[in-house]
Amino acid sequence: MRRTLIAGVGNVFLGDDGFGVEVVRRLAGRPLPAGVEVVDVGIRGVHLAYDLLDGCGLLVLVDAAARGEAPGTVTVLEVGDGDVAEGPPLIDAHDLGPDAVLAVVRRLGARPGRTLVVACEPADVEVGMELSAPVRRAVPEAVRLIESILEGGPDAARIHQVGARGGGRGLRDPGDS
Repeated sequence: MRRTLIAGVGNVFLGDDGFGVEVVRRLAGRPLPAGVEVVDVGIRGVHLAYDLLDGCGLLVLVDAAARGEAPGTVTVLEVGDGDVAEGPPLIDAHDLGPDAVLAVVRRLGARPGRTLVVACEPADVEVGMELSAPVRRAVPEAVRLIESILEGGPDAARIHQVGARGGGRGLRDPGDS
């Protein structure tokens, strides 16, 4: 059985950027199917890249992503091969967001079988350790969506394509706005 990796990404010291970390913290205490690993990556994108070199049938990244939606909006995005940037690996260990992690892994010759991003529109990414009210309310929704994805349930149909192929808006780390 190929493993499934659910990785919470974000900086807990920048308000809503801690969304992914909070979601995986809640998931870690719940019963999950065999072969599912839940990890709090935080800002350690390089560690995630190396972990993905071991292979992964399904990767679910959970992160705050500015996509122009209302704060607290949760979107599930599917990342295809054409959505990962080409070119030389540029690694900055302090700023390796999900898109850069996928590019590094690809350049090193590995690919997750399927990559989904459970993204939440942030309201506040200023210094602070609290999630804003809309993002805090979005955490249980994200947990339910991930559980549904793992079960192959009806919410899995709410998946959007990233990038130009699927007409999506792509991913931007909230700190990049």
